[in-house]
Amino acid sequence: MKVVVDKANSRGYANHGWLKTYHTFSFADYYNPKRMHFGMLRVLNDDTVTPREGFGMHPHKNMEVVSIPLKGYLRHGDSIKNSHTITPGDIQVMSTGTGIFHSEYNDSDTENLEFLQIWVFPREENTTPKYENYDIRPTQKRNEISLIISPDGDAPASILQDAWFSLGTLDAEQTKEYALHRSNTGVYLFVIEGEVQVGDNVLSKRDGAGFSDTEKITIKTLRESTVLLMEVPMH
Repeated sequence: MKVVVDKANSRGYANHGWLKTYHTFSFADYYNPKRMHFGMLRVLNDDTVTPREGFGMHPHKNMEVVSIPLKGYLRHGDSIKNSHTITPGDIQVMSTGTGIFHSEYNDSDTENLEFLQIWVFPREENTTPKYENYDIRPTQKRNEISLIISPDGDAPASILQDAWFSLGTLDAEQTKEYALHRSNTGVYLFVIEGEVQVGDNVLSKRDGAGFSDTEKITIKTLRESTVLLMEVPMH
């Protein structure tokens, strides 16, 4: 098994006043040649946006973009006439293909918005742009790691890549085995809250670790934890 560990305090960071953002992989002004991507997982940003602020209209092209709200209200607008607000329990998936402009704002007057923005390289380029919101609440059962994104329709959402995203909140002292779907994939585990152990690696809040050249990983929770697993092709 190959393992790469990215501790929370080693991430790139930028404070723009209205936006505080941490970058697990190289992004914007943060460049680390050793932290460019994990397989087809290109971006994992941990963003906090102040009330009524946000990202104005900006372009994306040939990238699968997943937004996962952790707290507050995320309002999306785009050049293909979508406008929606999502909250924790929803996810937003966008295939940018030939090109799309979109905006993301905090839709609250009073509380911060916290969300993860994740980019995955697509299986093919220059597809027709599309956008969807998905309610993942029905999939979320305590002490289970549930599939929320897959390439083949057995999860609420899909992206244009052979990728599987799973999310779960686990009590302390749980042991869960995650079996990878394909032989050429790896899985990146991101600890949203809590503390877990995988092999000899102890991972705390906002730590990440990638595991490849393996058929499975075993996750032990050292305290109540919420984890996101992103399985992607490694090449």
